[in-house]
Amino acid sequence: MAALKERAEFQLTEELGGIELLDATYYKQNFSRHSHAGYTVGVIDNGAQKFYRTGDNHIAPQHSIILVNADEVHNGCSASEGGWSYRAMYPLPAVFESISQELGLNKGAPYFPQAVVYDPHLAQVLRTTFTTLSTSENTLLRESVLYSALVKLVARHSKSRFNINLAQSNKSHVLLVKEFLDEYPAADVSLEELALISGLSPCHLLRQFQRSFGLPPHTYQIQSRLRLAKKLIQQGYKMMDVALDSGFHDQSHLYRHFKRAMGVTPGVYSKALRANFVQ
Repeated sequence: MAALKERAEFQLTEELGGIELLDATYYKQNFSRHSHAGYTVGVIDNGAQKFYRTGDNHIAPQHSIILVNADEVHNGCSASEGGWSYRAMYPLPAVFESISQELGLNKGAPYFPQAVVYDPHLAQVLRTTFTTLSTSENTLLRESVLYSALVKLVARHSKSRFNINLAQSNKSHVLLVKEFLDEYPAADVSLEELALISGLSPCHLLRQFQRSFGLPPHTYQIQSRLRLAKKLIQQGYKMMDVALDSGFHDQSHLYRHFKRAMGVTPGVYSKALRANFVQ
C-alpha cells in the first residue's frame, strides 16, 4: 500500500494588510507546542484534529471551526485514522482590533474563548472566503468576502481580551522580557541578562514567564525566531541567510524547528509562497 502523502499549500494575500493562508492535509504530522503572531482561524474539511489550547486538549471534527488567539500556545495532530484536511488563515491582531472597534465591542484585539466552534453558517462563509481568495482576481470581491467573514466571526464568537492572572507588577516585568525577545529574536541573550531586564530573579522570571505566556523564555525565543524567519523567506532571502539572520545556528537547526511548528520545511514553504502568491 502506497504511503499517504501529506501536503501544505501556502498563500500570502495583500488584503487587510496581508494575511497568510494555508490549505493542508496531514496524516502523521505532529506539531510541537508553538505560537503565532496572528490568530488562527481554520475550518476542518475532512477528518478530525486534536490540539492543545488554553490548558486543555480539544477535538475539532469535520465542519468545525478552529480558533487560536494570537500568541496563544497550541499544537496539533490527527484525531482520526485518516488524518485531517483543513484550510486556515492567520490575521494579525491589528486586523481584528480594527473590526472590534468598528463593531463597538472592544477597544483592543478580541479574545476567542472557545477553541472549537460549531457554527455551520459561519463555516460555510469561511469556506467561501478561502475559495474566493484562492481563485478570484477581483480585488473588491476578495476584500469584501474576507472582511465580511471576519466581522461575522468577531460579532458571533469573540469576548473581551483575556486578562492574564498575574499581579500587575509581575505582569509588567515579564512583558518587558517578551517585548525584548519579540524585538531582538536573534540576540544571543542569557537568562541572567533577561532577569536583569525584568528586575526579577532568574528562577522567578522562569515561573512568571511560563505562567504568563505558556512557554519558558527559551522556547518563546524560538517562536520569535521562526516568525522572523518566515518574514525573511517571504522577502526572498537565501535559506542560509534566513537561518543565521534569525538566530539559528545553521540551516538544519532552522529546518528542525520550522518543520515541527509549520508542518513543512522552510524550502517547501518558500516554494509554496512563490507558486501561490496571490496578487
